[in-house]
Amino acid sequence: MSPRTFPTAQDAENAFYEALERCDLEAMMAVWAEDEEIICVHPSGPRLTGPDQIRESWSHIFSSGPRARVHITSQVAISGMMLAVHSVFELFTLEGQARGDVKPAPIVATNVYLRTAAGWRMIVHHASPAPAQPEPPTRGPRPAAPKTFH
Repeated sequence: MSPRTFPTAQDAENAFYEALERCDLEAMMAVWAEDEEIICVHPSGPRLTGPDQIRESWSHIFSSGPRARVHITSQVAISGMMLAVHSVFELFTLEGQARGDVKPAPIVATNVYLRTAAGWRMIVHHASPAPAQPEPPTRGPRPAAPKTFH
């Protein structure tokens, strides 16, 4: 089977989330570049580098089979000729869970894609639990935005 070609970074991103939902390890790894410098950080997990560590982590995640749907929201995309960065919120719904049962905990993810001779490929996936977002006030003055130092 010849490797898939992703003509755009968005095509690669769509394939990434399709493989995630289907728990398809080969389709997942087809999205990733084959470089040793690729990086993956799962929520609350360690930094994984290179195709071997990343393949092993997805294999472990996929071992119990498909059971989650993922809905992507709030995408912010920054694109250049050779590099694209996508920041998204991932909302997971587990199989058998009605949408209204439990509000899914959002995951904030940054996906970085590189344009290669074989099309666009993922080089970084970094996912972290998103902080709880307070409900916006219905009346009154808006509170000052909190300052965060990193």
